[in-house]
Amino acid sequence: MKAIPSNNQQRALTLIEVMVAAFSLCIMAIVLLSALSVPRVRTAIGCVNHLKQMGLAVRVWEGNNGDKYPASLATTNGMGVAENIFMTLSNELGNPRVLVCPADRHRVPASSFRTLTAKNISYFYNPEAREQNPQDIMVGDDNLTVRGVRVKSGLLTLTNVVPFGWTADRHRGCGNLGLADGSVQSATVSGLAAFLRNYTNELPSTNGFTLRLAIP
Repeated sequence: MKAIPSNNQQRALTLIEVMVAAFSLCIMAIVLLSALSVPRVRTAIGCVNHLKQMGLAVRVWEGNNGDKYPASLATTNGMGVAENIFMTLSNELGNPRVLVCPADRHRVPASSFRTLTAKNISYFYNPEAREQNPQDIMVGDDNLTVRGVRVKSGLLTLTNVVPFGWTADRHRGCGNLGLADGSVQSATVSGLAAFLRNYTNELPSTNGFTLRLAIP
């Protein structure tokens, strides 16, 4: 009895076909990862641009007001409150949208500076920053924590005595800082500590610092 050849015989993949399939999967994975990373890159760039605009606004305001920063007028006049400081810069900032970090899912931009509240601001302001100290932290992401708890609105006194850091819901647990010289730096927790140590007036050997920040 003769065997009848079948048209349903299985054919093994050749080495070339396996390599083509693997290459195609790699390309698909790269495209997918790139697509997922684009929004994160955009929000990071947007935050940096916002902080640069704030730095420029302070410089312009300073030039028109006797070479002083807004908060140097007097903290007793409400200049220790973040929204008051940023409202003082309204003409220089132009648009209140720059006060909301693109990565901040908890804040919404104000329709105008007249309606601005802490709910429309993602950034702290350092009332003690001075142009004479270019590496002073002037503005930055407000998603700070002290002893693992997110800081509340108001004037925060930050020291090296208690542990501090960033929340994980913005910039992957890091933060952006706008310095008095107009530059913007991305900082991890250790990076933030290094900037704060540079800010202190105490002896370098103590590594001590005390910094007051206006938190929205």
